[in-house]
Amino acid sequence: MQTQARTRAALRFQAFPSFANRAPLPFVISFPPTRRRVRVRCSAASDGGSIGGNPQQQVQQRKAYPFDAIEPRWQRYWEENRTFRTPDEVDTSKPKCYILDMFPYPSGAGLHVGHPLGYTATDILSRYKRMKGFNVLHPMGWDAFGLPAEQYAIETGTHPKVTTKRNIERFRSQLKSLGFSYDWDREFSTTEPEYYKWTQWIFLQLFKKGLAYQAEIPVNWCPALGTVLANEEVVNGVSERGGHPVVRKPMRQWILKITAYADRLLEDLDDLDWPESIKEMQRNWIGRSEGAELEFGVVDSQGYEQGLKLSVYTTRPDTIFGATFIVVAPEHPLLSSLTTEAQHEKVEHYRELASKKSDLERTDLQKAKTGVFSGSYAMNPATRETIPIWIADYVLGSYGTGAIMAVPAHDSRDYEFALKYDIPIIRVVSHTDRSDDDSEPYVDDGIMINSSNSLSGLNINGLSCKDAASKVIAWLESTGHGIKKVNYKLRDWLFARQRYWGEPFPVVYLDDSGEVVPLQENELPLVLPDLDDFNPTGTGEPPLAKATSWVKTVDPVSGRHARRETNTMPQWAGSCWYYLRFMDPKNPTALVGKDKERYWSPVDIYVGGAEHSVLHLLYARFWHKVLYDIGVVSTKEPFQCLINQGLILGEIEYTAFRDQEGRLVSADSVGITDNHFQERIPAEKVMKVGDFYVIKDNPSIRLVARAYKMSKSRGNVINPDDVVSEYGADSLRLYEMFMGPLRDSKTWSTGGIEGVHRFLARTWRLIVGPPLPDGSYNCGTIATDDEPTLDQLRSLHRCIAKVRYQKKFKKQDSTQEFLQ
Repeated sequence: MQTQARTRAALRFQAFPSFANRAPLPFVISFPPTRRRVRVRCSAASDGGSIGGNPQQQVQQRKAYPFDAIEPRWQRYWEENRTFRTPDEVDTSKPKCYILDMFPYPSGAGLHVGHPLGYTATDILSRYKRMKGFNVLHPMGWDAFGLPAEQYAIETGTHPKVTTKRNIERFRSQLKSLGFSYDWDREFSTTEPEYYKWTQWIFLQLFKKGLAYQAEIPVNWCPALGTVLANEEVVNGVSERGGHPVVRKPMRQWILKITAYADRLLEDLDDLDWPESIKEMQRNWIGRSEGAELEFGVVDSQGYEQGLKLSVYTTRPDTIFGATFIVVAPEHPLLSSLTTEAQHEKVEHYRELASKKSDLERTDLQKAKTGVFSGSYAMNPATRETIPIWIADYVLGSYGTGAIMAVPAHDSRDYEFALKYDIPIIRVVSHTDRSDDDSEPYVDDGIMINSSNSLSGLNINGLSCKDAASKVIAWLESTGHGIKKVNYKLRDWLFARQRYWGEPFPVVYLDDSGEVVPLQENELPLVLPDLDDFNPTGTGEPPLAKATSWVKTVDPVSGRHARRETNTMPQWAGSCWYYLRFMDPKNPTALVGKDKERYWSPVDIYVGGAEHSVLHLLYARFWHKVLYDIGVVSTKEPFQCLINQGLILGEIEYTAFRDQEGRLVSADSVGITDNHFQERIPAEKVMKVGDFYVIKDNPSIRLVARAYKMSKSRGNVINPDDVVSEYGADSLRLYEMFMGPLRDSKTWSTGGIEGVHRFLARTWRLIVGPPLPDGSYNCGTIATDDEPTLDQLRSLHRCIAKVRYQKKFKKQDSTQEFLQ
């Protein structure tokens, strides 16, 4: 443990690289880039005996740690000399390390102090690996297409191309001011035609393989934003951005068949060095289940067949004798045929209400179940009894067949629904260790009861649930009532947006037939046209439809008149494969050169927020597997090691409570339902007593102390520019590394960064001596070619032993443990 602590401390020293380069300490000279012998000695400072070398700079140099002289100097040196450039051709006999930060979106707000947390960690690792003799690839670029940029452009009347360029320049300037060792020669943006040419090329490969198709499906349509939203972008029936109403409406959309790769996406998770929680989230999102798909014949109230078959999917075919009703989704394609005239008005009203809810809201286990009777019935093939068909929004049209057989005795949602609407509950599974109790559903395995019928010829009484399920499936298949089925919660990827600021689809539609024709690869890129009016139409027609001269075209192969696709790709498209382009960013003839891909793949360390744990990572893995199948990449997975940095919360806020008469009330006596006023208390008026915070002048009044996520609305956002201006980049970087484990959430403290800044000042004085009266320093360090003494060599190698990563971990744990 002591060795680990020393190693972490030594590596954190690299969090302030400009200091290290200004004053060569053993931490830095342990791994000299030229491998020459060096000896550190104290003499007159370089640059003529003072830091700056001229009197005009000496006012700034009076600071205890003169970061404003040190940091700009070395940042200029790194940029002018392209210090961190990875050559196009590297010595492939050397080991490699590809360290990547998740593609940032360049918002107008710029960086906040949470961004440098992960960036500093990857920078330390990159510098460390370079010193260890690795070829290191550590690039940076911009995920710049998407809804936020376009919405801001609409609100301000500024073209998204202009705002995007301005935002990128701001982000780049901020990152460079923090001294990160990125290879800026490899920088690119997803909005550059030279880049999205290959995004379009990948789409063509998906189309050729039958993995890109069109279908009319119910989608989350936001009229105010003028686009379709993903389920995750809808909260309580309104858009996450802007709070605009969202409705469900059928639209014809481009869809990617990610479900074709569901099993591989599941299986290959086992070999990845990812946090287990992230793997489990992906497994749950994919949601593989085994069961049966069976058919219920639709009948009227008298039991007469109506000529319709209703397919349902169930993971519990063993409970078929307990199915007392059917539930179909409000968007089920047979709903109009199932609804009787008497129920038509009620069903339409319910369907309209359901259309305003997102899938996440509808499947929330905590919400009260609602539904409406269709007026029709179905015949249970096992019991030969008629059961009612209900419409309820807790069943989704996108999962399974959009219909379920409801078994209220053994499913909590069905049980709640049956109680509410007085539907029979029949127990068919009994547990040997407890008495049968109908007061709650029994959802575990057991022994089958009440499960036989001579008319259907099926008897599973006395069997275990597993054996009963197998027997039911065999019976379904032999009688033609159903089949064994594997199903997934994962849905095919909705891959179109009715917006302007995105990659154009490389297809055309023939005017005379409507046939979809892919562009030839030599016609790429299909460049996004400039539009003065990029506002949403509000009708579902995308803004690109306004570019009539661009939309109308001719199919170059057949010469027939055609029109272009006016939807654009979603923001996820460009970020699905950017890690490959960084390997070979200037290649005009291929997405990535084969030799470079084979050397650099996969990404060794991938760092970013846990909010991308499902969608971005799942989509990128899907595209990577497609590229693997067509021979573009040599690895099955894109990111070998994933690390999620925690949030940096705002400074602790202290809240006091006052009653209706304005008297202060201690927080421990305030009830949830009490009507009290809240009052923010400044930190200087607060002290800690034991485990609690109290008011200094009135220690009997306890306060609520809490740190909140940084947001403009709370006014607790810390701008790194302000921190760098006052304390320097080295202080910011070092402070964030000492806040706590990288993966944990942490609370910002201005007092903490002041302490780190004082530490740097003490270290500076230790190396160069105290400042002279005029603020300059006449003692510094220099590196020489002299032979080191035995004592110096011994000290040097002791330091190297501390800095080196010595503990032997299992391969799958090494990087995760390294960053603890």
